[in-house]
Parts: sequence; structure tokens; C-alpha cells
Amino acid sequence: MNVFGIGLPEMALIMVVALLIFGPKKLPEIGKSMGKAIRSFQDASKEFEDEFKREAEQIETAVKTTAEIEPKQITPAPSEAENIAQTSSIQEPESQAITSKAN
Repeated sequence: MNVFGIGLPEMALIMVVALLIFGPKKLPEIGKSMGKAIRSFQDASKEFEDEFKREAEQIETAVKTTAEIEPKQITPAPSEAENIAQTSSIQEPESQAITSKAN
């Protein structure tokens, strides 16, 4: 039995120390309050997880709806030669303008 990385001997030692510190009358009250605290933490954790899943599903639905309404037009990427040709045609008029200003 291994709870939170604590084995049975360690758990027994903790219980004996708690019994000595708090006494037999207070121990059940402390256990009850710790049980309630752990249960409320589990409930809050479950609620957070459910809310997170619900929001993720809403976002996913919105993205799918948007993708169906506005299909994206995917154009093929230009080849390396087309990129070089476009770059050189853009640079030529600028270089001609600079040389004409110099004259």
C-alpha cells in the first residue's frame, strides 16, 4: 500500500504521532475535516476539468464552423526560379532609377 509516496510503516508512525499530539478525542474530528477538505478539492478539480473541456469543445466547434463557412484558398508556393525572377525584376527598376539620378 503506497499513498502519496508514503508506505504502511510511515503511515503508522504518522498516526501514532498524531494520536500522541492530538489525543483520541480530537483525532476523529481532524480526520473528518481533512476528508471534507480533500473532497472539496477533488470537486473543484473536477469542475475545473469539465469547464476546460467544455471551452475546448466550443473553440473546436467555432474553428470547424469558420473553416466550413470560409474555406481557405491555398495557392501553390512559387518555385525557387520564380522567386529569383520576381526579386530581380523588383530590384532592376530601382537600380535604374538610382543610375538615372546619378547622371
